[in-house]
Amino acid sequence: MQAMMVNHNYLFGCCLSYCSVSLKTQELYALVFACRYLDIFTYYVSLYNTIMKLIFLGSSFSIVWYMRYHKVVRRSYDKDQDTFRHYFLVLPCLLLALLINEKFTFKEVMWTFSLYLEAVAILPQLVLLQRTRNIDNLTGQYVFLLGAYRALYILNWIYRYFTEPHFVHWITWISGLVQTLLYADFFYYYFQSWKNNKKLHLPA
Repeated sequence: MQAMMVNHNYLFGCCLSYCSVSLKTQELYALVFACRYLDIFTYYVSLYNTIMKLIFLGSSFSIVWYMRYHKVVRRSYDKDQDTFRHYFLVLPCLLLALLINEKFTFKEVMWTFSLYLEAVAILPQLVLLQRTRNIDNLTGQYVFLLGAYRALYILNWIYRYFTEPHFVHWITWISGLVQTLLYADFFYYYFQSWKNNKKLHLPA
C-alpha cells in the first residue's frame, strides 16, 4: 500500500508543533487518500488492508481538522507563511488524469489523479520551509522520510521489473520519479547538515 512506511499525518501531528507544518500539504494528502481509497467499501482485499485505509483516511482528515479548528493547535500554525496556492495543483492533476490513465473509469481516473497529486503535494511544505528557514530536527526528519519512502519504492520497482514478467506501470513510475526529484534539493541540504553536524537550513 502506498505511503505505508510513513504515516506522515497522525504520528507527526501528535508530537510536534505545527509552526513549520504546511496545512496546504496536509489538505492535499487528505485529498490524495480520499480519491485513492474510494473502493474501501466495495473492493475487499483483507482486514489489514481495510484497517490501514481507514487509518490513513482518519488520520489525514483529523490532522487537517486539528490545524484548522483546534483552539490550541491552530495557534501554532503559521498561516501567514503557508500561502502556497495549492488549489492550482489540483485542477492540472485532474485534467492530466482524465487525459492519461490506464482505463477511463471513474475509480481508475481518481486513482490516477491521486498519483499525480501525491507527486506534487509536498510543494507547499517545501516552500514553507524555504520561507521560514526555521527547520527543527523533527520537521527535517519528517520531510526526509516522506521523500525516502518514495525513493525506496523506486528501488522496489526496479527490482520487480527485472524479476517479474510484464511488470510495467508507467504512470506510477513517472509520478514516483517526479515526486522524488522534488525532494532532491532538500535531500542535498539535509545530508550537508547531517554531515557537518549543523542545523538544517534551506536557502531563501
